[in-house]
Amino acid sequence: MTARVRREFGIPRQAVAALLCGIICCPCGRGQSQAIEPEKAQAPFSWRPYLASNVPPVRLNNSDWMKGQIHAGNLYLTVQDAIALVLENNIDIELARYSPISADWQLQRAEAGLALPGPLSSASLVGSVAPGQGVLGTETAAGVTPTQSSSTTVSRSSNVTVSTVGSVVQTFDPVFQESTVLSHTSQPEYDTVLSQSPVLVSTTHASTARLQESFLSGGSVTLGFSDHYLNENVSTDLLNPSVAPNVSVSLQHNLLRGFGVAVNSRYIKVAKIDVRISDLNFKLQLINAVAGTLQEYYNLVASYEDVKSKQSSLEVAQTLYEENKRQEQVGALTPLDVTGAEAQLAANQRDLLISQTSLQQQEIQFKNLLSRTGSADPLLRDVRIIPLDRISVPDSDDLPPLETMVREAVGNRADLAIEKAQIEAAQVAALGTRNGILPVLRVFGSEAEGGLAGTRQTVTIGKFKETVNPFFAGGTGTALAQVFRRDFPADQIGASFQAPVFNRQAPADYGVDQLSIRQIQLTNRKDTDQVRVDLMNAIMGMQQSRGRYEAAVKSRILQQQLLDSEQEAYTAGKSTTYNVMQQQRNLAAAQDTELAAMVGWNSAVIALDEIRGITLEANHVSIGEAKAGNVTRSAIPQK
Repeated sequence: MTARVRREFGIPRQAVAALLCGIICCPCGRGQSQAIEPEKAQAPFSWRPYLASNVPPVRLNNSDWMKGQIHAGNLYLTVQDAIALVLENNIDIELARYSPISADWQLQRAEAGLALPGPLSSASLVGSVAPGQGVLGTETAAGVTPTQSSSTTVSRSSNVTVSTVGSVVQTFDPVFQESTVLSHTSQPEYDTVLSQSPVLVSTTHASTARLQESFLSGGSVTLGFSDHYLNENVSTDLLNPSVAPNVSVSLQHNLLRGFGVAVNSRYIKVAKIDVRISDLNFKLQLINAVAGTLQEYYNLVASYEDVKSKQSSLEVAQTLYEENKRQEQVGALTPLDVTGAEAQLAANQRDLLISQTSLQQQEIQFKNLLSRTGSADPLLRDVRIIPLDRISVPDSDDLPPLETMVREAVGNRADLAIEKAQIEAAQVAALGTRNGILPVLRVFGSEAEGGLAGTRQTVTIGKFKETVNPFFAGGTGTALAQVFRRDFPADQIGASFQAPVFNRQAPADYGVDQLSIRQIQLTNRKDTDQVRVDLMNAIMGMQQSRGRYEAAVKSRILQQQLLDSEQEAYTAGKSTTYNVMQQQRNLAAAQDTELAAMVGWNSAVIALDEIRGITLEANHVSIGEAKAGNVTRSAIPQK
């Protein structure tokens, strides 16, 4: 590599030694040290789920490896080094790294279910009493509806309404809800038969807790507990104060719509497919970035070659001008010949200036590709980029057979794989719209155990005197004992059925889904068939580029021979300045044509690799390293 660098760029030996020293001494790891994945909270399991993850800030700095490659104001890069720097520092790739991470979190979200848990309504618990407890509970149990009474029904809704097409997926994470309300109420009593008081003053403590778990099969089970404490200012309560605990277990399950693991797990499967699609999109972004890097790198190489060609033409024109001026002084040429040579010299100076400024523009564009801050980076602002690799056109292309490349492209192309994954995701999601056509048939059952206890009171109304059964005397322990002995069981079982008349909406949703799937399938078939066409066009493009290059090489060699012959004839006095200048222009045009043909052939190779889907493999790019933003390959190019 040392001789190659000195030969092609004329780099001083001291700079070459410094470059090799930097390559040898620099560490292998040259990527980003800070990860971008959110860090889950570290805490005991009891409250860890309720702590937010720590999402690191965006990485705006470049990797440190670039610094070790800058020597004497020059950044020396092989094509592999350029690709590595793009993988580490390019903002588009950094942006693409977040998509697979986001897809993983979306999968976790899908595994928890789609519906959001809804909180209990605290207002529904204010003044809440159990049936038969106190004045209000007695009135409710007797079927009497008081003018002002607090609700005895606690909100049991566990999920908010979710708008979705097809059957609704429940929340699969267990949900625990608890609500406690302490209240003190006063209300007038228009009927004082029970209360024996014109004003009813009540102190209540209402607590409700429940744990619900849903299943992928389409059912759910709920374990509930409630407790109601009541103390009133009346003399007619046989138990005052009193407590009324209740324990219940309920189960419900769908039998038609919403039934089945395949239906209820469809969003989880789609999220898993989306993870694959996200990885494929990242791969597609890498392919585009690597292909763009190759184009920019070799365009920079071509710009350097163009500058060298223009410098060589300028040197020839300068020599001709000086020779004509010398011969004019001795009377061998006229001033017109000197003027023509001077005009050619000025034209070559202009061409060199244009080539140099084009090179500078290429460097600015390339710096923006290699760095997150581009030319604004103080490290790169005044640095010259020196490419160490050249464009080398082999004697033959040695391509595999067309059918082999077609199979290779169909198996490797990320865009085709994305379309296939989208078809799979659409088919899985369609399970929900198909199941949504069915009516709703749900079976449910519950078992509840209640208890009631309190301080015994003797109620005297006129000659009537009554006291409570000693069985209910006591406190919370007595009431709970009644619950666990199942002294007052309440069992329930039933079914509910719901079917929309005509049922036009659900079949329409399913039909739209199926038509969309057919469109995606046709698009994938079209794109797959297009692969063969693209490959054939790319192969013919390479053949044309090779033909143009080989013709340009021969033309440049012949033009060089013609110029040499014309210069010899001019030295012998058998030619004119005009003829020499014309041959110089012809040689310069031939050199430009050869360089353009060489770049065109190289671009055709890059395009063919993209069509075949082997861009990453051909350039030794690891997707794992690209995701991490830390490329560890050696900086020394392979011979």
